[in-house]
Amino acid sequence: MFEMRRRKFIGLLGGAAAMRALAAQAQQPKMPTIGALVIGNINPEQFWREFRQGLRDLGYVEGQNIRFEFRSAEGHLERLPELAAELVRLKVDIIVTWFTPTALAAKQATDKIPIVMAETGDPIGTGLVASLPRPGGNVTGIASATAELAGKSVQLIRDMLPSARRVTALANATDPFSKPFLEQIKLGGEATGTTIDTVSISNSEELEIAFASMEQDRPDAVIVQPSLPSKRAAELALKHRVPAVSVPRWFAEEQGGLMSYS
Repeated sequence: MFEMRRRKFIGLLGGAAAMRALAAQAQQPKMPTIGALVIGNINPEQFWREFRQGLRDLGYVEGQNIRFEFRSAEGHLERLPELAAELVRLKVDIIVTWFTPTALAAKQATDKIPIVMAETGDPIGTGLVASLPRPGGNVTGIASATAELAGKSVQLIRDMLPSARRVTALANATDPFSKPFLEQIKLGGEATGTTIDTVSISNSEELEIAFASMEQDRPDAVIVQPSLPSKRAAELALKHRVPAVSVPRWFAEEQGGLMSYS
């Protein structure tokens, strides 16, 4: 599913009005630039390798007719507005974002530069777009079904860990999509007779504290909202010996999580 979404995202980027802006810039002395903004929870080498390859397939080759400006908050969510503003100051031609908080930071930083978002939850409810068929403004991209998948994760945990009776859901307090994310998990808890504890995380320090507290009050498993620094969450889960699950494929395949469910 991730690979399919990646191809769709690259295709959308290639067909977006934003690429017409790149084509126009390519006629000028200045090489067109794509700015990319991430929280820091994806595998950068894999993602950017695939991202570059997708653009090469469209005829855009780094260093020849396009350049990149990558910015990662390295898991520090509070840095996103600063990094988005930096991309705007650099006058990039397009901003690519991953997950809702980065898209919101980019939109707050500019209403002129085209923004292409990926893996964004409820873009209408969060005010990113006016509607899916007619986004309006300077934002377009791909929405995801993360909330529904999160709800199913409780049953998957019970299937894998039959003795599990208590699950902690770690939500990104800076992500408006955390509300439906938690609502679906609570519904999953009701359906399976599982107690759901919720913890809202605003910054990387709070993520460390949340896992440290599990030494004294250990849940049977943890569900991590994808827009949190999931690599660090997986490391902390291993350190504190708590089974952890999340949506993205790479959470289990590359970051050490117990399971992913995308």
